[in-house]
Amino acid sequence: MRSLISAIVGVFCLTVPAVAETPAAIVEDIQGKVDGVEFMDYVAPGKIIKLGPKAGITLSYLKSCMRETISEGVVLVGTEQSTVQLGNVQRVKVPCDANAAQLSDREANQSAATTFRTMRNDVKGGAPSKLPTIYGTAPLIEAKGGTTLTIERTDGKEPTISVPLKNDIMVGGKFYDLTKARKSLTPGGTYLATLGTKRYTFQVDASATSSPTPIISRLLRFE
Repeated sequence: MRSLISAIVGVFCLTVPAVAETPAAIVEDIQGKVDGVEFMDYVAPGKIIKLGPKAGITLSYLKSCMRETISEGVVLVGTEQSTVQLGNVQRVKVPCDANAAQLSDREANQSAATTFRTMRNDVKGGAPSKLPTIYGTAPLIEAKGGTTLTIERTDGKEPTISVPLKNDIMVGGKFYDLTKARKSLTPGGTYLATLGTKRYTFQVDASATSSPTPIISRLLRFE
């Protein structure tokens, strides 16, 4: 079996072209022995992951919103889904917004500016269109520790959330999870998140619930 796995890895290495280290997916869960990755790691196209006996991994793709539960075998990370040899994979497309999962610093500030312009021009105070959207009421925010995160509602009255991002409350050293903090937002609400000089406007889908939600459905990348 080891020789077969080594042969498959060798074929993968020969057939995968060199690609930039742009994250394609995030590791949502790991069970058993999995070489090369850890929980909440980002993985780029071309990454090869070997799963030990009875081991499993859950990958969620940032672009395609495809969530894969993979058991055993060898995994080759793609751009929108994985190639799996000697193992089993179950795929399901989950609600997610690729713009929320991949928003750059420049886009984040433009998003906030566009939102405020829209709100000033909208006397009815309606939520702006085309905002990055999350599908859970408790976002998982990628951010650097050592600063203060502020989240305030922009289309209604609601207590402002202000949290010093200390390292001991960060998941994996780089994520702040409102679920673990027992904080939640309102379905259908529009919010402005501020972290240092970054301003990020987003909305919560009207059908969002507080039930357990895939990471990719509530991920906001505050890089």
